Amino acid sequence: MLYHADFHIEYPASMSQKDFFSIWAREAEAALGAKKAGVVIDIWKCVGSRRVLAVVNVDSPDTLDQILFDLPIMKEHGQHVQVDVTPLRRFEDFAIDVKKRLE
Repeated sequence: MLYHADFHIEYPASMSQKDFFSIWAREAEAALGAKKAGVVIDIWKCVGSRRVLAVVNVDSPDTLDQILFDLPIMKEHGQHVQVDVTPLRRFEDFAIDVKKRLE
């Protein structure tokens, strides 16, 4: 099942940018490994903000929840990360459904 994950990542004023980037570097390595493994379909960093968008392919919401909890950025910085998740439906399947409803 496909999901859109929208990460909003903040950091406290007491944390240096270098420390923040250190966490983000570990997260980037994990994310690119998941992309190589096919779990992450694609991932983008939004320009000018601490926001990352990903489309992931996992078998269940439970699996996605477990993956999210195990991300380096969540383990090390989770109190400053908001993730909004949206289940996705293939547009082709939706189009077929709409066409059948018109018959």
